[in-house]
Amino acid sequence: MPANPFTDVWHFLTATTNDYLHQGNWRYLILALFWALLFASIAVAVRNWREDPSQRSGRHLGIWLVRVLVGIMWFQGMLWKLPLPVSDGLQYWTEQESTNAAFEFHRSFLKDVVLPHMTIFGPIVFLAELVFAGSMMLGLAVRLVGVLAVAYTLQLWLGLYDNPAEWSWTYMFLALLMFLFALEGAGRSLGFDAWLRRDVPAVRDGKGLIGWFFNIAG
Repeated sequence: MPANPFTDVWHFLTATTNDYLHQGNWRYLILALFWALLFASIAVAVRNWREDPSQRSGRHLGIWLVRVLVGIMWFQGMLWKLPLPVSDGLQYWTEQESTNAAFEFHRSFLKDVVLPHMTIFGPIVFLAELVFAGSMMLGLAVRLVGVLAVAYTLQLWLGLYDNPAEWSWTYMFLALLMFLFALEGAGRSLGFDAWLRRDVPAVRDGKGLIGWFFNIAG
């Protein structure tokens, strides 16, 4: 059967895509993590909707929906960074960056530092995208994670800038979207950030180390 959006979504939600199948039986644990994040996101959104009348708007609902979908995108992109420590896909695209980066210092850094130490950088990349996915889906620390995601995505933009098979605007659009999430504090729309700032006084007032951190991060 030819691929289409409906079959692709079904395969992703049932761990039958090629990226999932490549993980063997581990795919069921990864799928369970995805569903846990998705259900937690819905539960937090429902709680915010019920407890805070100001959250009951099309604007907040729209921001929540886009944020969750972008989080799912990060989760799906994370899959081909497995298995750890270095997946074939990550190795290939890092090599592509080392020859197609916009600037020589970037190419040299990738060739001389990143590629020889992929067993270190591979897990870092995987964890970064997992954090991006979790933050966007849950609406937790979205301002901080959004800034980190902008830097991460701009690295991809510059790293694949001269690759004729890539459209550089793809990464720029993603960076701009993450920038807007950070600028708007998108986690305050039906996310954990909204709940923390409403129901946890330390976060709302920025008191204490943890309160200050989540006040700033979300």
